[in-house]
Amino acid sequence: MTKLIGISPKIPLIYDSTDGPYQLNKNLKQTINQNLKMLVLTSPGERVMVPEFGVGLRRFLFEHIGEDTFSNLADRIVEQTNLYLPIINIEKINFITSDENSALGLNEVQISIKYNILPYDGADQLLITSQLTN
Repeated sequence: MTKLIGISPKIPLIYDSTDGPYQLNKNLKQTINQNLKMLVLTSPGERVMVPEFGVGLRRFLFEHIGEDTFSNLADRIVEQTNLYLPIINIEKINFITSDENSALGLNEVQISIKYNILPYDGADQLLITSQLTN
């Protein structure tokens, strides 16, 4: 039996005897999706030796919510992606609130990031749902 080789560990780390000590991302698409999620959720200053890395989503969550907030956040996502994940091209970023999706709570926003993986021309999407204050 041939064992699949993983590219990187899945985060959060989950024990899995199939892959070895932890579950692994087994293809580039999974790895890039995980890296984009980490980029969006990481606050600047949080990553050792790279203090400017990260979108800083938490910082935006405590600002007054309006179109400027979403526009500034989208700009930050594109800027950080161009700098740290140049292998992808962001096509569209949508912010969905409870006004547009009744399944979301009153203080929740869903961020949808559609992107292409440039060398493979493969499209993917990342969805993140976060609590807001208003």
